[in-house]
Amino acid sequence: MAHLLGAEALHLEYPTKVVFDSVSLGVNEGDRIGIVGRNGDGKSSLLGMLAGRREPDAGRVTVRGGVRVGVLDQDDVLDDDEIVSRIVVGDVPEHEWAGDARVRDVIAGLLTDIPWDAVIGSLSGGQRRRVALAALLAGDWDVLALDEPTNHLDVEAITWLATHLKRRWSQSAGGLLVVTHDRWFLDEICTATWEVHDRLVEPFDGGYAAYILQRVERDRMAAASEAKRQNLARKELAWLRRGAPARTSKPKFRIDAANALIENEPPIRDAVSLKALAVSRLGKEVVDLVDASVSYPAPDPGGAPVPVLRDVQWRIAPGERTGILGVNGAGKSTLLGLVAGTLQPSGGRVKHGKTVKVASLSQRMDELEEHLNDPVRVVIGRLRTTYTVGSGSKAQELTPGQMLERLGFSSVQLSTPVKDLSGGQKRRLQLLLILLDQPNVLILDEPTNDLDTDMLAAMEDLLDTWPGTLIVVSHDRYFIERVTDQQYAILQHRLRHLPGGVEEYLKLRSAEDAAVPTSAALPAEEGMQSLSGADRRTAEKEISSIERRLTKLETMAKGVHERLAAHDQSDYQGLQKLGDELRGIEDESAGLEERWLQLSDALEG
Repeated sequence: MAHLLGAEALHLEYPTKVVFDSVSLGVNEGDRIGIVGRNGDGKSSLLGMLAGRREPDAGRVTVRGGVRVGVLDQDDVLDDDEIVSRIVVGDVPEHEWAGDARVRDVIAGLLTDIPWDAVIGSLSGGQRRRVALAALLAGDWDVLALDEPTNHLDVEAITWLATHLKRRWSQSAGGLLVVTHDRWFLDEICTATWEVHDRLVEPFDGGYAAYILQRVERDRMAAASEAKRQNLARKELAWLRRGAPARTSKPKFRIDAANALIENEPPIRDAVSLKALAVSRLGKEVVDLVDASVSYPAPDPGGAPVPVLRDVQWRIAPGERTGILGVNGAGKSTLLGLVAGTLQPSGGRVKHGKTVKVASLSQRMDELEEHLNDPVRVVIGRLRTTYTVGSGSKAQELTPGQMLERLGFSSVQLSTPVKDLSGGQKRRLQLLLILLDQPNVLILDEPTNDLDTDMLAAMEDLLDTWPGTLIVVSHDRYFIERVTDQQYAILQHRLRHLPGGVEEYLKLRSAEDAAVPTSAALPAEEGMQSLSGADRRTAEKEISSIERRLTKLETMAKGVHERLAAHDQSDYQGLQKLGDELRGIEDESAGLEERWLQLSDALEG
């Protein structure tokens, strides 16, 4: 296996901290390395030194002659005045880059919703990130060094990126270094993991799941001071082994060793006790969305309102733990607004239970604004003196200080003003302030931002003992599968249950995308022009096919309505299953009806 680059006796320090002390390591062809560690321990600094972007204070980095290293920075470095096409392909003629399969794949995977001639300054932060990533991936590199590549990407884009990186080189070629807190991504693409901690870099074989097992074994043999991290890692390993089969088939460690470690590990959540406690706090009614629709005013005067959500039926139960999926702009935040009561529906109704107390962990940190100049200990001292975690015989009273410790704060940081905390520390403090307010419905909107893998595990551990209704919107696939028990998606303005979880969502979105070029010569959206010749015959055939399918769906829907009427009304699970079946039929019908109208207008044009 040929050597690509290496580091020898790296030393890096700041005025108040030594980050690395005599670190030596190497990257060979075929290596796919994930870099993990606590925020501030030097992950990005290590990546920068290996990529030649940063000089160490001592030691050296050597790169084999002719090796090309491509870097994705965590910061946005794009020129606001440039246009997308020049950033991605430069001055290369269209016939050249269009003939490159890799470039076409990158554009299709990351830039389908971004105009090719758009000015960078007009794009959102997420779009700019995708342009920067596309520009890098369109190039020809021997080593890729990626710093938080999944930031601002949705579940689909992250899945595409993982697939692209796995196929980019042959198994024994190329080198990948990636810093990310996305644990699903790490497990999907990495064959080795480097943990950055205590001024050194410790290597582990395999992806994230394998790293967790080996860390548990290391911690078990280490000093007693490591017991806390060990327990968290054990709990996470238990979930990894009991989770989806795909997660357990890939790691390169002995399955019998993993089973032995978690043999006596209880389930991650006591679902029965938590639900009973949730019912006692909430009653049986939480939030009901009945035929709820939301439309926003048309951008042009006199135009039709823009639909965001249509006929949403969702009866949220006490203790329910639900993840919401959907592309950017699908209406996830709008749905959360309906649940929280901060937004009123344009049609239908939203009913909140009498005892419901909703709290939201938003992407912004408004809860901290009034506390910026106060030390952390002063902020938490104004709130509750104790907080109960767990339920029944496992209930435990913790002080706010103990809660902060559980979320990774040191005693020194308790005296730090809020404004001087890192992004991850502010995020954890924000969550604690919300929990100390004792809500019984908790909404988390992208809660994993700015958190490292250890802190994500700590947050998950805390949520495991939280007795209330939990609703999560996140592009972090690992997190959403870990803390929720069911998932829904917003597809074509409607809310759809996903019995198959994230995998089912990706299949549905793939089917949607595949349906767009159903008739390659036919436009699919507004601006459809009149057709003639072969296009007209194709459209007529598609209309006939749609009409046959709509007739069948109408019969199916009638049958489900009859089964709903005859079903035992006290069997909530059975009713929910029938309701999900009916929504699936209605979603398909709505999509087909829209396509029928488009084709009919084109034929009449």
